Amino acid sequence: MFGVIDLPTYLAGLVLIVLLPGPNSLYVLSVAARRGTRAGYTAAAGVWCGDTVLMTLSAAGVASLLQANALLFGIVKYAGAGYLTWLAFGMLRAAWAMWRSRKERAAMEPAPAAEAAEERPYRRAFVVSLFNPKAILFFVAFFVQFVSESNPVVGFLTLGVLAQLVSVLYLSALIFGGSRLAAAFRRRRTLSAGATSAAGVLFLGFAVKLSLASV
Repeated sequence: MFGVIDLPTYLAGLVLIVLLPGPNSLYVLSVAARRGTRAGYTAAAGVWCGDTVLMTLSAAGVASLLQANALLFGIVKYAGAGYLTWLAFGMLRAAWAMWRSRKERAAMEPAPAAEAAEERPYRRAFVVSLFNPKAILFFVAFFVQFVSESNPVVGFLTLGVLAQLVSVLYLSALIFGGSRLAAAFRRRRTLSAGATSAAGVLFLGFAVKLSLASV
């Protein structure tokens, strides 16, 4: 049906995979918690565009190429692990600055607009999505299994639309949940520093996971 093999199994696997914590969803939640709903959706748009690129590459046969070429897959995963590590240390540096200034009155004020603009949540979320270990393994090893050989174009479109729909619902829930934390983070710098530290540690974990990944 619609170029898809075993649609119920795909949907069940899709929901489980999307609900598993990953760097893209964590980053969207972090942006929404620090900067509100609008910035959260800006970051989410980067995730959706990044996932679309991965889907397109999978449909173009890049997934099979990565499975067949260990060297190419290694280059991709270590580049991704390096980028996630860089983001992790950036978060940890920001958290350390928050800890040092948590008793200062100025630290209770929201970040200046210029500083917030420098983060560029769309671009960062887009790159995070491209190097998300969960997304790479999903599109390389799971996604392609459900495409019917008799109608691959419709199959890829169907699977892609379903994946994006589930992602929209899930990230929207994270954004609205995160935006409710924004006021608390602005009032309590210690809470914000703790959450940023935790996010940095998790991103280091994602980097290690990606570096150990195999197809």
